[in-house]
Amino acid sequence: MEEQILLPHLFRTEYRNIVGVLCYLFGIEHIAIAEDIVSDTFLAATEVWAMQGLPENPTGWLYTVAKNKTKNYLKRNSLFEQKISAELHYNSPKTEEIEIDLSYKNIADSQLAMIFTVCNPAISNESQIALALNLLCGFGIPEIADAFLTNKEVIYKRLNRAKEKLKEAHLKIEPPTRSEINNRLETVLTTLYLLFSEGYYSTSQNTTLRKELCAEAMRLTHLLVDHEITHKPATNALLSLMCFHSSRFDARTNENGETILYEDQDETLWNKELIDQGTYFLNRASTGNQVSKFHLEAGIAYWHTQKENTDEKWENILQLYNNLLILEYSPIAALNRTFAVAKTSGNQAAIVEAEKLKLTTNHFYYSLLGHLYSEIDSNLAVQHFETALQLATSSSDKATMLKYIGQLKTAITPTTDLLQARIEWAAENEIQSSILIR
Repeated sequence: MEEQILLPHLFRTEYRNIVGVLCYLFGIEHIAIAEDIVSDTFLAATEVWAMQGLPENPTGWLYTVAKNKTKNYLKRNSLFEQKISAELHYNSPKTEEIEIDLSYKNIADSQLAMIFTVCNPAISNESQIALALNLLCGFGIPEIADAFLTNKEVIYKRLNRAKEKLKEAHLKIEPPTRSEINNRLETVLTTLYLLFSEGYYSTSQNTTLRKELCAEAMRLTHLLVDHEITHKPATNALLSLMCFHSSRFDARTNENGETILYEDQDETLWNKELIDQGTYFLNRASTGNQVSKFHLEAGIAYWHTQKENTDEKWENILQLYNNLLILEYSPIAALNRTFAVAKTSGNQAAIVEAEKLKLTTNHFYYSLLGHLYSEIDSNLAVQHFETALQLATSSSDKATMLKYIGQLKTAITPTTDLLQARIEWAAENEIQSSILIR
């Protein structure tokens, strides 16, 4: 039983490490070979551990078996071995036998090289994320399909197309040079940002999976922060942003998966340690003379970890949104900005700003209008929530809209008991009026 619990964990953590090292060694065109060797390694672990029990050092056992299987493969394929030997990535002198280096440093170097290979504009953002989850994070196709709310066949085809495109581009898997960082780091950070968002904002009901997506995005960003050549202000700002958002993860939804508005969140559920880490990385990001979108979004996220509704807080958030929209316009960022407008200038001003956006296919747009109109015109607020209900796709979002509609209709329409009391009062007064007339 113990191996049944440990193996899935090791598969997640060690699969990516061994695949990364083998891809680093073999090259992008031989990803399938690397994956087959690692899959065979874990299959062997399943069979041997079931009969003999767990080895004293399970990770070491996996590394040894993976090395042996790699060497056996190379011996059986002498032409392939000669090609690999000729193109060996390592700078160390070549020996008669290729060394399969699974040291901590080489694993870290391989992961860094794989990040820059996978996050390539030659493939779509969706494919980059799927490939990152598969090769860099050890997620299986069923898990990736769940994260994307699609079926396994779609993900299988997406991964294969992405791998083929990377092969066609003849990319080398190698850590970027300092000169390449300026050109390629933004693409890498954007992919990790999207990977985090896939977990944080996903409509999947699998909360554990969503948290794992966020954790993996943070792990990969940590790797960039810890490496000298990718330790840049924007990298620290992105990690700061992730920490601040993750700190409120457990407070954003209730036990039914329904969204809890920011002002109604239980502050005691916020993770103070992550807030402190976010502040630390934001301070580290404050060097240099360039401000990225990650700096601005991290600043917005920081102020949202300050629960007090002060004028300073919302003015800062509004100004950060203004600067963000100037730097890189986004309709969703513009929509989020209207919430800060409501706090600084009132709901009516926010409604004017929101309606300018005309995001008529977005249920969040109508949901926001519903909230803004709730204190002004309850009937109009209900109409907006009903439109949001029609556009919403997830069951949790629909449940949230129904709850708001129910609350507003209860306020508009008297309850049955109150309505009955009013009818009885009216009837009694009608009788009294008749007597007086007579």
